[in-house]
Amino acid sequence: MGDLVGQAVEGTLYYLPYKEFQRVRAINAPREQRAALFSDMCRLNALYMIGRAGSGHIGSSFSSLDIVSWLLLEGMTGDDVYFSSKGHDAPGYYAALIGAGKLDFELTHKLRQIDGLPGHPDVGTPGMVTNTGSLGMGVSKAKGMVIANRLNNRPGRIFVMTGDGELQEGQFWESLVSAANSGLQEITVIIDHNKLQSDTFVKNVSDLGDLEAKLRAFGWCVARCDGNDIAAFAATLAAIQDDPRPKVIVADTVKGKGVSFMEHTSLDSDVAMYRFHSGAPDASNYRAAAQEIMDRLQANLSSAGIPGLEFETLERPASAAPSEKAQRLVAAYSKALIAQAEKHSNLVALDADLVLDTGLIPFREQFPHRFVECGIAEQDMVSTAGGMALNGLLPIVHSFACFLSTRPNEQIYNNATEKTKIIYVGSLAGVVPGGPGHSHQSVRDISALAAMPGMALVEPSCDAEVGLLLDWCVNEAPGSSYIRLISVPWEVEYSLPADYRPTKGRGLTLAEGEDVAIIGYGPVLLSNAIAASKMLAEKHGVSAKVINLPWLNHVDAEWLRSAVSGCRAVVSLDNHYVIGGQGDAIARAMVQTGGNVPVVCLGVGDVPPSGTNAQVLGALGLDAMAIVEAVAAMSIKVGSSLS
Repeated sequence: MGDLVGQAVEGTLYYLPYKEFQRVRAINAPREQRAALFSDMCRLNALYMIGRAGSGHIGSSFSSLDIVSWLLLEGMTGDDVYFSSKGHDAPGYYAALIGAGKLDFELTHKLRQIDGLPGHPDVGTPGMVTNTGSLGMGVSKAKGMVIANRLNNRPGRIFVMTGDGELQEGQFWESLVSAANSGLQEITVIIDHNKLQSDTFVKNVSDLGDLEAKLRAFGWCVARCDGNDIAAFAATLAAIQDDPRPKVIVADTVKGKGVSFMEHTSLDSDVAMYRFHSGAPDASNYRAAAQEIMDRLQANLSSAGIPGLEFETLERPASAAPSEKAQRLVAAYSKALIAQAEKHSNLVALDADLVLDTGLIPFREQFPHRFVECGIAEQDMVSTAGGMALNGLLPIVHSFACFLSTRPNEQIYNNATEKTKIIYVGSLAGVVPGGPGHSHQSVRDISALAAMPGMALVEPSCDAEVGLLLDWCVNEAPGSSYIRLISVPWEVEYSLPADYRPTKGRGLTLAEGEDVAIIGYGPVLLSNAIAASKMLAEKHGVSAKVINLPWLNHVDAEWLRSAVSGCRAVVSLDNHYVIGGQGDAIARAMVQTGGNVPVVCLGVGDVPPSGTNAQVLGALGLDAMAIVEAVAAMSIKVGSSLS
């Protein structure tokens, strides 16, 4: 599930224009040979897309492209539907759709841009029939599609791609029984069995055992083949299509297939980390990979007596490196966690296949017996933590905020009813990075967890506040806590006083002002609030106070009344949906004070788009300019000084 976001590849990038796809699709050659050439062409363009975007998933895009290419070119009829349940292979599927003429070729240049292709599948993109990226839902969606087709007398088969790491999600297994019982023979599931999940080999986390026997036990027709051998896959698919049961093909593939040093078979079986699951390669690895694919394409065409391909290039300037002012909250958390673990022998860390993204590698190395890898199984992880807490341990539970707050929400509530102490840490919180899209943008976690009995929700504003808030959660909080972290480096123009210590429900003024109080949390919001305060003073003569309030679901009403005293308005900023965000807690506290100062809540109002960070913040009205415009527009309500 990892989604590392790095810098775009600088220098020369290579891609194939659409006319070359048209030419190869029309050559007089065996179907399997055409599909194999098409697949490699898509590999090159997917690599280009990821390199240009600076993020995306190479490994699973490459492992599944032979299967996708055959289905698109030869395996499906006009009534059939294909989608990927795992969703991480979107760049490969986009490249194939573009190469097949089903998407505008110009989108090749717009992966993870707001006017282009989302980081994970979205129904707003032609060819995408369902939203995916949050794992385990695919077979259930396919069942619903088949039932709807039958009720409406519509023909068509449903082909669903899943990952093998995805099979750790309980919903996958839940979905199998009724599909067999109902005889949903229109469904063909293809398991991209590339043997790796985000962090390491599947067998090292949750060995699938005799996968074919397990699937057959659920009443499915099961077949197995080499998923990177197009002829073998085509023959297997044809052999099972008349079976009256729902079907599943275990397609043995190679993660990173098509580039020798990216292929998982080039790794030792006990490798600690597969490098090409997500994120763009560096410039040297990009060019080596592109050259290998291009050389193979030209050699295969030459051996078949077909003229070689004409490649196109793009020169991309080097991206600016993060400045020294950039805060790296996950790295700061990693250090703070080890410091707490050294003091508390009962502290244990649990991970959901995101050990790199959540900063747990140093903890795992220093405290291997106190680290538990739970895999892609958040509900199981949270209940395991519940059992640990009942028996005297202090569990700290990690995943992306979008998955940790929602999938195991019932399990978190169950733990809360036992009144034990557990600390939940959700990284990748909020709308940035914007590239992965809404499946990974956590903008409902505050609302999902705010009402949990005894739980405090916090988000640090900078590196220094990370350790202070973790210390509070470990040593002062009477109950459970949830720490929200952004995962990308973020530049801030403020610092905390040396003697600052968090006090529940109270914040800290970062910039003084008299006309309006802007209250927010986290570096994304507060950096834009500081910038907005300067622009308001320069352009509108408005004095804006900026307050860091790291407490997301608890606001001290008396403190708030004092903090905004004299201001004619309060603007609350939420890196979250407006409904259920911190703004709701601020508004309630303002009512409790009995004051009549208006509160305006700015936050996410609709499903956030996929795009660059600046594009997404601008579209959602959370960048500095949007804050300035919102405050200026309040002049009617709070007086002429705000005009």
